[in-house]
Amino acid sequence: MFRLFRWLRTTFVLMWLCSALLVSTVALGLQALTLSAQVASVTASATAAAVQHRKALAKAVAKAKAKARLRRMLVAIPVVGAGAAVAFEAQDYRDWQVDNPEGSFADYSCEVTTLSAEVVDEVLQDLPEGMRPSRDMLLNQLPECAPES
Repeated sequence: MFRLFRWLRTTFVLMWLCSALLVSTVALGLQALTLSAQVASVTASATAAAVQHRKALAKAVAKAKAKARLRRMLVAIPVVGAGAAVAFEAQDYRDWQVDNPEGSFADYSCEVTTLSAEVVDEVLQDLPEGMRPSRDMLLNQLPECAPES
């Protein structure tokens, strides 16, 4: 009788453990399925946002290129071009002052000169080697500016 009781008790414990493991497995499976659906949803929305951002960025770049092209066309006309160049530069300085209220015209000039030198260097890299000036010669033409802190 004692063996039968012990066998029943062991069987009951094993059955309880198996059912607990089965319930846990089903619950974890459902949770994994739910999390997979959430990850898929977030991935889809992130992809859509990235595509939208890429389109907006491409449009902004195209607008900037069109604006630069228009500026070059206006500057190409001698008398109108000189006035347009001065007006564009004054507007750029005012825009710069909004972002840098403490900055002076000398600070603006140094920043513009440095950025322009970088762009000129990139453009000159497209020229054949015999036609482009040396990089050192260009860098020596830059004005002395206070280092940025």
